Amino acid sequence: MNQSQSIERTALSNLISNEDYARKVIPFLKGDYFKVREERIVFEEIQKFVDKYKKIPTKTALEIEVENRKDLNQDDHDKIVKLITSLDSTNVDLEWLLDTTEKFCKDKAIYNAIVEGVEIIDGKDKKRTPDAIPDILTDALAVSFDNSVGHDYLADGQQRYDYYHKKEEKIPFDLEFFNKITKGGLPPKTLNIALAGTGVGKSLFMCHVASSCLAQGKNVLYITMEMAEEKIAERIDANLMNVEIQNLPQLPKMMFNDKLTQIRKKTSGKLIIKEYPTASAHSGHFRGLIKELAIKKSFKPDIVFIDYLNICASSRFKGGANINSYTIIKSIAEELRGLAVETNVPFMSATQTTRTGFVSSDIGLEDTSESFGLPATADLMFALISTEALEEIGQMQVKQLKNRYNDPSMNKRFVVGVDRSKMRLYDVESQAQEGIVDNGQEKLNREFDEPSFGKDTKDKKYERFSKLKV
Repeated sequence: MNQSQSIERTALSNLISNEDYARKVIPFLKGDYFKVREERIVFEEIQKFVDKYKKIPTKTALEIEVENRKDLNQDDHDKIVKLITSLDSTNVDLEWLLDTTEKFCKDKAIYNAIVEGVEIIDGKDKKRTPDAIPDILTDALAVSFDNSVGHDYLADGQQRYDYYHKKEEKIPFDLEFFNKITKGGLPPKTLNIALAGTGVGKSLFMCHVASSCLAQGKNVLYITMEMAEEKIAERIDANLMNVEIQNLPQLPKMMFNDKLTQIRKKTSGKLIIKEYPTASAHSGHFRGLIKELAIKKSFKPDIVFIDYLNICASSRFKGGANINSYTIIKSIAEELRGLAVETNVPFMSATQTTRTGFVSSDIGLEDTSESFGLPATADLMFALISTEALEEIGQMQVKQLKNRYNDPSMNKRFVVGVDRSKMRLYDVESQAQEGIVDNGQEKLNREFDEPSFGKDTKDKKYERFSKLKV
């Protein structure tokens, strides 16, 4: 008897003698995991008995059920009855047995998936094409025991209390009001969306936040579907090097290298910028990129930026299909949020306003272009609003549209300073917020309040919030 068979026999023995084990593993075991026909038939009879009577069968019950089968000859019947008789209860550790059975299921699922793939390639499977192989392998790799059947409100009270007092890992902003509305930054497994019109500053905002994350020593993945990799890097250069973007080409090579060296010394993080053609890449491509970076560069992102969501493709709907924009954009948002959960990092992206939203000074959720399904999926959504009056004083208004982290009625609107020449955002002095105060708006933390804060001293203020800037 080989190791695989011994695991199978041990599993069958415990399925009729250990009810805790049986209830935990039967939902995950499959008949085709058992290579020997007699063992597969015994498992199928155990499974049918449990499904029907909600209890584990005795040996006698199994023998009677086998006796009633019409698809067995006398030789098959004798072998199966002999197997049932040989199944003795074993005194083994339940946790070990569960782990061993889970590994057995995973190994068998992957083996069966490879066999199915070969049959499809050889043309033996007439119902499926090679396009089905990735899904078959994905399902096999996903096999896992999940013994949780939900949160027991009364029994799991202590677990819930610990959750309330657990400090969540977040990636903070270097902008005070954004930290206020998110209670300290962006948590993992979330999709966060900036809504703005063309030219208002979607990419500027994301490049600034990406620079800030790198300054904190985080690994940043910036995926661009709109601008070239070099253009994104140019904006981040202007931000981190404290050089106006139009003056970057005039920097002497030695000075440029010196500034880059200073940045490298002051951060333990990495920034990877990857460009895809517009509307050509979807969450599947991004998932592959993250895996490839892990293998080739030992790089695992702490935050991912997608510039921007509306010009991504959907992995579920093919381009050119007769599908409305609501479904497409909602699908893209769901896929990106799913990838955020899978990779356990926050995703930041952006979307366009409608034509009416572009000229509006009071953008709402209804001004989201193409699909109202996007705000339904996002965890945080805010509008970036720019008017001629705000442009003149170097400011941009932010309006909360949806917020799962905090009460969106608090600090619903606020302004941040904008230095477009250096692709930066910065906190303005508290007096700048007074004209747009909503009910319940909080003041800026006085710890950061200085008389010199404001538009005319933005470099001094900005450098104070980020030690990386050179």
